[in-house]
Amino acid sequence: MDSHQRIVIALDVGDIGAAEALVTQLQPVVGMFKIGKQLFTAAGPAAVDMVRSHGADVFLDLKWHDIPNTVAAACSAAAQLGVRMVNVHASGGREMLSAARAALDRHPGAERPELLAVTVLTSLAASDLAEVGVADPPANQVLRLAALSLAVGADGLVCSPQEVADLRAAHGPEPTLVVPGVRPEWFAANDQRRAATPAVALGDGADYLVIGRPITRSGDPVAAARRVAAELQPVGRSA
Repeated sequence: MDSHQRIVIALDVGDIGAAEALVTQLQPVVGMFKIGKQLFTAAGPAAVDMVRSHGADVFLDLKWHDIPNTVAAACSAAAQLGVRMVNVHASGGREMLSAARAALDRHPGAERPELLAVTVLTSLAASDLAEVGVADPPANQVLRLAALSLAVGADGLVCSPQEVADLRAAHGPEPTLVVPGVRPEWFAANDQRRAATPAVALGDGADYLVIGRPITRSGDPVAAARRVAAELQPVGRSA
């Protein structure tokens, strides 16, 4: 996979016009686009249709965490939209994760989106986990939730860059690792607590790097995307 194809652009904007402007510019130089809660709440499935109309794949980042039946229905609806990836919170538990996988399996072949399990949000540190009753540090909680998720059929995981190497050591090359919290050295960390540079994340074993503000809020998004892709070239991962 070429380095630019590993870049997933976060369309964290409030209206479909702004999103389409970014897609029009960036589709030739990145691999995929992420539609999250802000854009999906503002524009709904039309946002997915817009991205796909430009010939690009969609990672639908809605991080469902609900009762199993509700999450299963949402996953099925996402499959009908033609997205490439969907995600759920691993902390929703075994039954919810299993229901999500079963729902997606009813859409065979290329129609089935990959199921990603979100481990621990990149904005959370150990003190944040402690406040909600998780005594372990983030790295341990990520490994725990990853093992559960993969055991019940998740295709991959969403994790911070700081856990990528440990997840590869524990689970090998098969799970798809989608990694937010990626910050080039030339951009501020903002609200990311467990971040790393694109080259470090890729070198540790990430498959896809979710990048928003360093590219979308730059003066020249295309130049910024190409700069990130160039930084990935020396890493040399081919698959």
